[in-house]
Formats: sequence, C-alpha cells, structure tokens
Amino acid sequence: MKKLTLVRHAKSSWKHPELTDFERPLNKRGKRDLPAMVERLADYQLTPDTLLSSGATRTLSTAKAICSRLAIPQNQILEIPELYESSAETLLLVLQNMPESYKHIMLVGHNPGLEHLASILRQESVTKFPTAAVMHLHLSIKNWHELAEGCASLSLFDYPKKHITSNE
Repeated sequence: MKKLTLVRHAKSSWKHPELTDFERPLNKRGKRDLPAMVERLADYQLTPDTLLSSGATRTLSTAKAICSRLAIPQNQILEIPELYESSAETLLLVLQNMPESYKHIMLVGHNPGLEHLASILRQESVTKFPTAAVMHLHLSIKNWHELAEGCASLSLFDYPKKHITSNE
C-alpha cells in the first residue's frame, strides 16, 4: 500500500503588486500557521520518502519548513515546474510517474488542483482545501502507475482553523 500526503502551501501575501503570482511570499498569517502545521505533521509522524513541490516561493517556503521540522534533507525536495497552477490531471500524471521505491509521497501544491485531485482519488467531493491544510491518504495500490479514481481512503484532514478555540 502507498501513502500520499497533500499539503496546500501556507497563506500567501498580496502586499507587493510588483511581484508575480509565482513570486508571492508567505504573509503574516501564513508565517504564523506554518510552524503549527509542521508540528502537527511531526506529531502524526507523516515523514515522506520524498517531497514534491512547485517552484513558487510560497510552496517552497512551506516545503522547506516541513523538511526542517521532519529532519528531511532539503535536497529531497523535488521541485517540479508542472506542479505550479496544475490541474488534477497533471498532478495525477506526475504521481503516476514516480519511482516505485517511494512508499510515501508528500506533495506541496496549490488549489484548485489539490482539491480536485483529492476529490478524484477519494471519489468524494472535497469542497474546501484551505491554506496550510494537510490531507493524508492511504492508497489501495502497489505501484504509482496504478493511481486512479477511487483508490484513496482518508486517513487525516487537518487545517489551521480546526484548531482555533472560541477564545481566539
């Protein structure tokens, strides 16, 4: 059985209109939410064999924070250009072409692609995939090329607002 952890990048900033979408950094909330998110990844023991990320500044910042906390060498981040603004179909194709030696892949990416991919794999509509959200899936496949509609079962879905108490 394979495992897939989908992570949406932490909240990004629109403060600098001169930056392209690709260059947008994390904003104050993203920087606040990210440490708690990576701490929960550590608590859940979700350490992947490899980490895939788009090259956008906000996703790489998120991926590097994950690597730092989970003691994964940053050279294990596979920066894949196709992951930026990709469709669920593109994400699926990238994953289907991963080496079979990977048992657990973590993909740090963007919406709406992650949301649609999760919906396809689970055959259940995912209506919200907030920033800094983590979805961990168990896949009923032996090989990545078998990744297809309906092969995933949800093991965990966590996101920052799930941890806000009424006192905040």
